[in-house]
Amino acid sequence: MDIRQISPTYAVSPQIDVTDMPAIIAAGFTTIICNRPDAEVPPSHQANAIEAAAKAAGLAFVVNPVTHQGLNMDMVRLQKEVMLGANGPTLAYCASGTRSSIVWSLGQAGEMPTDDIIAATAAAGYDLAGMRAQLDHLSAG
Repeated sequence: MDIRQISPTYAVSPQIDVTDMPAIIAAGFTTIICNRPDAEVPPSHQANAIEAAAKAAGLAFVVNPVTHQGLNMDMVRLQKEVMLGANGPTLAYCASGTRSSIVWSLGQAGEMPTDDIIAATAAAGYDLAGMRAQLDHLSAG
């Protein structure tokens, strides 16, 4: 498992497995957000399988499937609401962690300076500098 910290209360990861729950708990996470659509993975890694393992381990679990073409502000709002309502740090996952980073970044626009958003994701290995204009636009709105 490759957990990458974006902020003190939010981290992202590529696809997780049902066997990762002890490590996720040991890392201090209390909530998991699935940003990966089920169509991308076999049944063993679809949201319902991961959710069952997460809930059995005492973790909160939310499904918010994101595709690059279908990404919208409702998804961004849901991601942010889950993070803000969590009882501790949140781990979001998708195929590589990029979509989970993008959704977080869009949700931080207007809350954090664009440079800080881009720096936080870059430090975790996700270059979102190409989103600068979109983040600036959301911050101004």
